[in-house]
Amino acid sequence: MNLTFRQLKLVVALADTGSVSSAARAMHVTQPTVSMQLKEIAQAIGMPVHEVIGRRVFLTDAGRELATTARAIADEWEALEQKFGAMHGLTRGRLRVSVVNTAKYFIPRLLAGFCARHPEIDISLEVQNRDGVVARLRENRDDLYIMSMPPADMDLEDSVFMPNPLLLVAPPNHPLAGRRSLPLEKLAEERFILREQGSGTRMATDQVFREVGFRPRLRLEMGSNEAIRQAVAGGLGVAVLSAHALGEGRADDPVAVLNVRGFPVHSQWHVVHPKGKRLSPIAAVFREQLLKGADRGTAPASETRRRKKG
Repeated sequence: MNLTFRQLKLVVALADTGSVSSAARAMHVTQPTVSMQLKEIAQAIGMPVHEVIGRRVFLTDAGRELATTARAIADEWEALEQKFGAMHGLTRGRLRVSVVNTAKYFIPRLLAGFCARHPEIDISLEVQNRDGVVARLRENRDDLYIMSMPPADMDLEDSVFMPNPLLLVAPPNHPLAGRRSLPLEKLAEERFILREQGSGTRMATDQVFREVGFRPRLRLEMGSNEAIRQAVAGGLGVAVLSAHALGEGRADDPVAVLNVRGFPVHSQWHVVHPKGKRLSPIAAVFREQLLKGADRGTAPASETRRRKKG
């Protein structure tokens, strides 16, 4: 099997974009060139790497395997380029970070501080829901992943770097606003607006409710912190949100934090990557910055946990 490095990058581009035309744009070539290269790749490995169904492109099993290996080779090559750059006294390259939606309230500030110290670095930031970030983690598509609830079925290098308190919020004129040490049962008749199933916030909230035997009356499920905050401010119900989401609140959608026993829920932010993955020099430096609490002025989390499968 004789494939060029550029052909391997083309397979990765096809896997990432799901489109021949988009892969061509990503590779800065024409669509006929991509089609020709895909035929050559199929001939080299003895089987097709993609198929078109209803105008949509899907990788075959062989294509997925090839994309996984090609991505690993590209990562190793980029790490090598960074090492060579460091030997010349340069710090260049790309940092790829994938974060869950709620992390968007603080991660740009952390990246800005990092870029100020390393101005030659390019940043690729993916912001998705938890399922999307976990999918990228399983495919090893980024350097680092930031979330509050890492998957328990993966062998990860998992480090806690910052608290993520979850608060129970209500409209500012709610009759329970301002009262202290409320039992959760006081909210038994309230209508709840919660994050979607599978989000880290929802998983932590459901766990707390299960532990105390509380069954919320669900009115809405939403995948957007901003939408939930506005719904609460508009009087549609109460909700559980990360303190980070509230920190970016606007004057036109204020909410009140309720003083309820068991809240705030003490969730945490994790930075993870597959165990055994060799981080690029740039990714290793950024991870170290997170763990030291750089740019936050807060004490870093001191404990790093290595979690095993099972």
